Amino acid sequence: MTSRQRFLSALKREIPDRLPVTTHHVMPYFLKTYMNGMSYQEFFDYFGLDPIRWAVAYRPNLSRSEYYDPEQRETGFLEAQRISSENWKIKTEDVPNPEYKITRFYFMNPERNLSMVLQSDRHTTWVTERMIKEKSDIDIFAKYAPFPLCDVERVNKEAEEFGDRGIIRGSIPGFDVYGQPGCWQDASVLYGIEKLIMGTYDDPEWVHSFLKILKERKASYIYSMGGAKFDVVELGGGDASSTVISPRIFEEFVAPYDSGLIELAHMKGQRVVYHTCGGMMPILEKIADMNPDAMETFTPPSLGGDVDLKEAKKRIGDRVCLIGGFDQSLYFRDCSSSETRKEVRRCFEEAGEGGGYILAPSDHFFDADSELIHAFADEARKCVY
Repeated sequence: MTSRQRFLSALKREIPDRLPVTTHHVMPYFLKTYMNGMSYQEFFDYFGLDPIRWAVAYRPNLSRSEYYDPEQRETGFLEAQRISSENWKIKTEDVPNPEYKITRFYFMNPERNLSMVLQSDRHTTWVTERMIKEKSDIDIFAKYAPFPLCDVERVNKEAEEFGDRGIIRGSIPGFDVYGQPGCWQDASVLYGIEKLIMGTYDDPEWVHSFLKILKERKASYIYSMGGAKFDVVELGGGDASSTVISPRIFEEFVAPYDSGLIELAHMKGQRVVYHTCGGMMPILEKIADMNPDAMETFTPPSLGGDVDLKEAKKRIGDRVCLIGGFDQSLYFRDCSSSETRKEVRRCFEEAGEGGGYILAPSDHFFDADSELIHAFADEARKCVY
């Protein structure tokens, strides 16, 4: 099989020729620090992994008089060209700091300007000031924030160029400057997860209103995805995991919104992988009930999750493709190659039976020993059905 055939077989819960093996994201820091700046796709070739190409391409919603943001000089890691309008313009300001790169974003609109602050180091970027500070801010967001659409032509061009080399993966867009695919996850980025959790008790109607606004924005994008040659698109996020929120909150504030987006994506001919980096065991069936085609990351307890991979396969393996389950913190650094190989075999034995499993680290990694990645990939290629 080609890598693409192998991936698609697993996504359809069929049996491929061997265990598909890949990784979620390949972080720029890792490539620069450990791989002499090799490209994303050179990484897959070097280690013999099944390749993934991320396609992130937006186009303006012309019916809303939107256009590409002329102030955005470059796009960051897995970032699309931002969308603006006469009623939603983004201005940036660099904040001097000797240790971190800090950028303040101003969202200019006719009523009350909003702001967000991002901070970065050589590894990654995070939010230090949330955009939604007052509850009424969501009304401004709903009224003026742009609705990016899928650039189907560009996605299909990338798919044609990639061919059978691997799969084309995308995601449901979060907030343009710094957001996440799932409705709950996007809200937690914009408002703060602690405040959002408290809001489900103190003002649940407001939380539902916020989630509905985000769902509408994401649904607009999904409607525009018809004909786009993605092989799978990502939804969800770690703040919807059971190590962050209760099953009750998941059932009341996560599933009703993300399940509707999954159904809509299926109507547009798209497969969906639901991403939950963290705890999953108390909500396994609740996630599967949303009807995604695949689930990830099946993070083990040693990495801060709670997943028993064998038990997860038993409970939901006949309903969805499983992706992940490998502890990159223990087996990509400071261990022997034989230990890494043994962990690969454990994952295959616990989740590989009958197909429908893709081996991958439980989300991304920043630091790793190349020798151990070679062992990871080589042992997986020997896991033949």
